[in-house]
Order: sequence, then C-alpha cells, then structure tokens
Amino acid sequence: MALAFTEKVILGSIAFSIFWVLSVFPSVPVLPVGRTAGSLLGAMLMVIFRVITPDQAYAAIDLPILGLLFGTMVVSVYLEKADMFKHLGKLLSWKSKGAHDLLLRICLISAISSALFTNDTACVVLTEFVLKIAMQKNLPPDPFLLALATSANIGSSATLIGNPQNLVIAAKSKISFGSFLVGILPAMVIGTLVNALMLLCMYWKVLSIQKDEEDGSSHLLSIQKDEEDGSSHPLLLTTMPHCTSLNLQERNSNFEPMDIQSPPATVNGDANHVESLRNRLTSNETSRYKRILWKSCVYLITIGMLISLLMGLNMSWTAITAALALVVLDFKDARPCLEKVSYSLLILFSGMFITIDGFNKTEIPSTLWDWMEPHAKVNHASGIAVLAVVILVFSNVASNVPTVLLLGGPVAASAAAISAAEEKKSWLILAWVSTVAGNLSLFGSAANLIVCEQACRDSDRGYTLSFWNHLKFGVPSTIIVTAIGLILIR
Repeated sequence: MALAFTEKVILGSIAFSIFWVLSVFPSVPVLPVGRTAGSLLGAMLMVIFRVITPDQAYAAIDLPILGLLFGTMVVSVYLEKADMFKHLGKLLSWKSKGAHDLLLRICLISAISSALFTNDTACVVLTEFVLKIAMQKNLPPDPFLLALATSANIGSSATLIGNPQNLVIAAKSKISFGSFLVGILPAMVIGTLVNALMLLCMYWKVLSIQKDEEDGSSHLLSIQKDEEDGSSHPLLLTTMPHCTSLNLQERNSNFEPMDIQSPPATVNGDANHVESLRNRLTSNETSRYKRILWKSCVYLITIGMLISLLMGLNMSWTAITAALALVVLDFKDARPCLEKVSYSLLILFSGMFITIDGFNKTEIPSTLWDWMEPHAKVNHASGIAVLAVVILVFSNVASNVPTVLLLGGPVAASAAAISAAEEKKSWLILAWVSTVAGNLSLFGSAANLIVCEQACRDSDRGYTLSFWNHLKFGVPSTIIVTAIGLILIR
C-alpha cells in the first residue's frame, strides 16, 4: 500500500514520535508532562497538523472500550471496599509452609486475581501484603515482588477484562468472553506454573536461608483482624474504664458495708450505664451483620457480572450495569468511590485512540505490514514465530496497548483471508504475546511499575526492585513462557 502525501507522513510521524517519547519516558527533561498529557498532545497535533479532521478524531475514540474500562474500575473500587483483597492477602499467609510455599501462593493468587480484577488493581492492593509478609519472615523481597508482577501479567491474559490491551481486543475482535477464556486459559495456567518454577530455581538457595524466622502468618492475620474489627475497638476502649469502675465497686462492696441510707441515684446510674452499654454493643453487632450482608451482595453482583460476560452479553454495558448496581447498593454518596477511578487512564486512552488513528492515516503501519505479512502467516509455525517476535519488540518499544491498536487490524485481516479460525487465533496470539511481553523488563508494563512504586512508597518497609534484578529474570521468563503459550493456543 502506498504512503499518504509526504506532508501528512512527516507531520503524522512527528506527532506520533512525540506521543511515543512521552509514553515511554514520561519524565523526559525536555517535556516532563507525563503519559496522559503526552497522549492528549499527540492527539491535538494530529488535528492541528491536519493529519485527521476533528470529526475523525472524535470518531476514533472507542466508547465501548472506555465504558468497559470505567465499569471494571468502579467494580474494583467497591470490591476493595468490601475487603475482597484483604481476604486474598490472608490467603497468602494462611497455613504457609515456608518461603517456597509462599512464593507459589503469590504466583497463583496474583494470576487469578488479575484475570478477574485486572492486573493493575491486583498489583496495587497486593504489593503491601507481599512486602509485609516478606519483611516479617526476614526474607528478601525481590523474588516475591517479581512473582507478584510477572504472574499478574501472565494471569491477566486469560480474560478480556484482565488488562487494557485485552479490553481493546474485546472491542475490536468481537470474540466472546467464554471463547477467549477457553482459548487462552491453558496457556495461562501452564505459563504461570512455569514462571513460578523458574522463580523457585533462581531463588531456591536464597529462600532456603531464613534468619531469625518469625511467625509472620499469625502476626499478619492479627493485624488484618484488627483492621477489620477496628470499628469495635473504640467501643471497647471507652467502656473499659467503666467496666473497671464497676469491678472496683463490686470488690469494695465485699469489704465495706452497704449504706442503706445512700440515695438510689448511684444504683440507677449504674443500671443506666449498663443498659447504655448493652445498647451500644447490640448496635455494633447489628452494624457488623449489615456489613457482612452488604459485602455478600457486592460479591454476588460481581459474580453475576462475570456470568453475564460468559453468557456473551455486551461487555461494556454489563460492566457499567454492575458498577451502577454497586453504587445503588452502597446507598451513600458515590463521590468518594468514584473519585478513586483513574480518569487519567480514560483520558490517556482517548488521546491514544486519536493518535494511533492519525498515524494509521499516514499508511506507514500498513506499508510496513505489507512488507512483513508474507513472513508472518499464522497458519505456519515460522510465521507465528516471526509475528511473536514483532509483537514482543513492539510491545517493549511502543507499549502493549499501542501495539495492539497498530497491529490488531492488519494481523486479523491477514488471518481472516485464511479462515475464521485463524483470525480468532491471531487475536489470541496478539493478546498472549503483548501481555507476556510486559515481563521482559521493569518498564514493560504498568503492573511492573506499580509494584515497584508501591514497594518504594511503603513508609515502614520501603524497598526498591531494581531494573537489573527484574531484567535477569524477565528475559528468560518472557521467552520461555511466550513460547509455551504459542504452542498451547489453538
């Protein structure tokens, strides 16, 4: 396919280059405005340079993807409020049999939670638990943080709501939720297990050395129990002095004769206090049961959303409906919960849609694909290998979501010319490779950066996961897990 006019090609390439630089290096000294502003800047330049018209820019924004992303974020906020992730954190240390067992648990829980609640959400809420357990057991955090980040990426590949690039594939491919799950699940399960075994092999000696081992499991469980029952603590603290006073009075009554002439006000006051205490305890017990009921309803609504997705209902409207059902169920001002939604991510996606659409208008991506297509046929093993390498490189150079937006259409069209089954397979390959590619380096995916930043920000247990420690494990893990997945995807 021929390139567009020279002016459009040059100006479109400049706009896309600015977007790419700010996406990969959000704090570049020349213009440290971040990824979201860089995305909007790239979109604005595409319109100013007349690569696309304003109407084309608005049309490029994929509302179903934004709706699905918004809905899943709101659901995740209410799941966190309902202590879902605290329960997952408890599973990490429940009857743990040592460091090796803990590493395997982190891999499995991270992978499963990422598939259901997105990898970024899982990393945000689980990093604190992982770091806390590692420090309490006096273990090096590196293997556990790596297990969390890499397993989150691998696990998120299994569902269409697991990560942002899969949300794009959900809207573009029209593959049903169940069909996608069946196609990728074997690769995800085996990939997670292989990734865990590689971590065990690399850190076996380190994990076998436990200095001054502590019973971190019971300590963590008690802390979490205190956090969950924290509402009852002030009541206990405020009533303890009164209870002590009552006890002292009872003890004194054993040694001092009762003054029959004393006024009944004291007895009435004690009776009133006991009655007040009983009412407060009853009220606290009622509140606890109400919260348990509310949490159960939150979990049921989430399960209903997942069942609806498996049944093939519209994904974006299903997620939005579940989100609004949770808002109504909460029966409170939704503003505090809605403020936790990452609106900057929605803006980032909007700008990215416009920028990628403008770059596609230059015909540069289609021209490159025309040159590459004969060597990347998905019905041949060599073609799959070439396609996987291209996706792997693009995902680490341009990030995985832009890679899916750029390559998704051409790759699917090429595979559709062979058969409908090959078209579906091409989307699955794109989802698998672009997701696992995030494990190659620390900057390969947002989940990696989230784990690193969350670990650094921890006020009590701050720890830095270095680029090189991630790279020396990420490279072999990415290559081996990707290859295994490509064999299993059908």
